[in-house]
Amino acid sequence: MNFVEELKWRGMIHDIMPGTEDMLEKEMTAAYVGIDPTADSLHIGHLVSVMMLKHFQVAGHKPIVLVGGATGMIGDPSMKNAERNLLDEATLRHNQDCIKQQLSNFLDFGSTVPNRAEMVNNYDWMKGITFLDFIRDIGKHITVNYMMAKDSVKKRLSGDAREGLSFTEFTYQLVQGFDFLHLFQHNNCRLQMGGSDQWGNITTGTELIRRVAGGEAYALTCPLITKADGGKFGKTESGNVWLDPERTSPYQFYQFWLNTSDADAEKYIKIFTLLSRQGVADLVEEHAQAPHARALQKRLAEEVTVMVHGREAYDFAVEASQILFGKGATETLQKMDEKTLLSVFEGVPVFEVALSTLEAGLPAIDLLSEAAAIFPSKGEARRTIAGGGVSINKEKVAAPDQLVDAKSLLNGKYLLVQKGKKNYSLLLVQ
Repeated sequence: MNFVEELKWRGMIHDIMPGTEDMLEKEMTAAYVGIDPTADSLHIGHLVSVMMLKHFQVAGHKPIVLVGGATGMIGDPSMKNAERNLLDEATLRHNQDCIKQQLSNFLDFGSTVPNRAEMVNNYDWMKGITFLDFIRDIGKHITVNYMMAKDSVKKRLSGDAREGLSFTEFTYQLVQGFDFLHLFQHNNCRLQMGGSDQWGNITTGTELIRRVAGGEAYALTCPLITKADGGKFGKTESGNVWLDPERTSPYQFYQFWLNTSDADAEKYIKIFTLLSRQGVADLVEEHAQAPHARALQKRLAEEVTVMVHGREAYDFAVEASQILFGKGATETLQKMDEKTLLSVFEGVPVFEVALSTLEAGLPAIDLLSEAAAIFPSKGEARRTIAGGGVSINKEKVAAPDQLVDAKSLLNGKYLLVQKGKKNYSLLLVQ
């Protein structure tokens, strides 16, 4: 596989330094992407760079993930308006372990192949360097004029004077450049990849390698992903879409991809899956023939959810999605954790019921008209139940006097009431 050609048709190249493709065709090469360890989970904004590394390894090259333990203590000014909070070493180490676990779903760290993935932390080589060592051995090679010309620096200097740009952040590009130099010298790494906002930092590294080591190194960046409507990719009303199932449930994760627009789905399926060029073309054609069937979105959601959470989690997310349309079973509800249950039924009316009312069992007609005002009267509740129009936890209520007790509670505190085909309510029993 030609790595650069693969990225080109997928729309994943923004800038590429001349000579990069020729260098990659000659021999197995190592390339790195830096990941900021400010959280113990990646979010889908990281996935573009991760997929670049994935394609790099599939093409026979060696991917290196650099966790910015040292640079995470500084803060990169690129495309940001203010200085970030800094983290202690223990937190950074914990975050690094969690991130590696997630990356193992994409990259082969464990085998004995020559191009197995590697994770490094720049804190390991930065922690022993004194300030005097750094400005003597590294700082003298890059001029202030060169550093001031970077867009990331100019953007902050021309912004709000109250924020400005700290000296700490100003030196960031030198520190990142030193990372590239270190990996060039110790890991035979000749390429750095990242988002287009990183071009300035990456080229500082290639310049440092040229001046200090007399070597040739290269840069490749991908576009920053945007949505067709101009909104920010990966952000929802509740914040980032995380890879950690505790932060973003597999159901919510699946729904994010399923709900993308047609234009975005056609773009994303190239970037976030390993489907072949022909496979993508066939899907685009299928979607064009029947857009209402949402073939692109369904396949996109399947591919990414399985890659991140596994086939079982994907199957359950699909199962959970079908509940709203009357296809789900009681067993599906009983398997749902509270977070997924509330996600699936977000926005439905919630009625609070005292747990004590269910201790001895309560007739359904009393529960649905008195304990919770789902029906305005017992008469209406009786008629609807008699017509087979009421279900509790996806099971038909057979008779108005059918007893409902605490054994039926989902996650120990919920009952799902369905009136008709699509009219849902949740009873919160506590």
